[in-house]
Amino acid sequence: MYQPVPVRFGTTVAITGGTVLPIAAGEQRAAAIENGTVLVENGRITAVGPARSVTISDGVRTVDAGGGWITPGLLESHGHLGLHEEGESDADNDVNEKTNPNGAALRALDAINPADVGFRDALRGGVTSAVIKPGSGNPIGGRTAAIKTWGRVVDEMLISEAVSVKAALGENPKNVYGRQQKTPSVRMGVSRIIREAFVAARNYAAHKEEARELGVIHDEDLALETLCQVLRGELAFDQHCHRADDIATAIRLSEEFGYRLVINHGTEGHLIADYLAEKGVDVIVGPLLTSRSKIELRNRAISTPAVLAAAGVRIALTTDHPVVPIDLLINEAALCVRAGLDPETALEALTINPARMLGLDDRVGSLEPGKDGDVVVWSGHPLELESRTAHVFVDGREVYTHDWETGEARVADPFGTTYIHLP
Repeated sequence: MYQPVPVRFGTTVAITGGTVLPIAAGEQRAAAIENGTVLVENGRITAVGPARSVTISDGVRTVDAGGGWITPGLLESHGHLGLHEEGESDADNDVNEKTNPNGAALRALDAINPADVGFRDALRGGVTSAVIKPGSGNPIGGRTAAIKTWGRVVDEMLISEAVSVKAALGENPKNVYGRQQKTPSVRMGVSRIIREAFVAARNYAAHKEEARELGVIHDEDLALETLCQVLRGELAFDQHCHRADDIATAIRLSEEFGYRLVINHGTEGHLIADYLAEKGVDVIVGPLLTSRSKIELRNRAISTPAVLAAAGVRIALTTDHPVVPIDLLINEAALCVRAGLDPETALEALTINPARMLGLDDRVGSLEPGKDGDVVVWSGHPLELESRTAHVFVDGREVYTHDWETGEARVADPFGTTYIHLP
């Protein structure tokens, strides 16, 4: 399936000869650039524009896009790569700590396995970064991490750990603890756990400030420290919820405590799209390529992103990998276009929108000078079913190439031998 190749040394490259879709320029939507060039130097983008306007120094490696399309690397805004591994046993499933309904002290970063084959699948689908989140078994699941999808050590792949805290409402947490005859076993109990946790965090912050003013030591609590960061707006609260009433509860809780809410899944979001728009709440929609496998999904619809966007809600899309294979993220967007979503909005939902929602837009989400050299070359327009990834660059290093002669996917082996590429 994948042919490992040596890592290409060097992070300076000029990608030429294709139509560039920068996605954004600052806060504005950016127009396509025919016969464009993206120049990456020392892992960062330094120039984007028509070929005639970009100067390429002698000796810089050039990759010809061959008339294809060039986009920023896609961002999976809600996935479980390396936590819920492909083809795993129970010993390899680290996505849910089902022993304490308040998992705010947990960190996804501590359990991500970069050797998960899902990372190679991500590259196949043009996904170069992902926000990895604990599962939805707990009302408060733990801290998330934004990482690149290529690397050997998760600390080297890390974009930011100051992203969000995963939380959940609805069926999943109440079923996990209901089977154990513990709280929470109903929706009221799930909300109670979250509400009590934030009351405790608010009290903790006040006591800590009082101790600081008195010059005395205040013992630290990992869970409460994390929730205090949510209250200060340093971390978003990523709330898993499907049903419209659960979405409304998530908004109610966020307004009660004043934290920044991002709805994850939002399956029935189309039923209250105007309410979400009025509240200014972002929604990560998906996974969409699934059956209605539980009651909460009975109103799942491919048209939900289009309805939300039309109402003025900022959206992102997710595969919830491995619920849907991560390489199908671009196909979800294409199907949403067929169901009425504007094509440019569909691409934004895989790039700049999730980057802005989760505070990552200084690094990823668009092709702009100063951002990471995460670039994908597609054989055709990325939303066309026949198009495939031809080249994938992470921080300017080519990590994935499709071999058109053999049909093989060639992935640079992060654990393999590195050879020096001399210009």
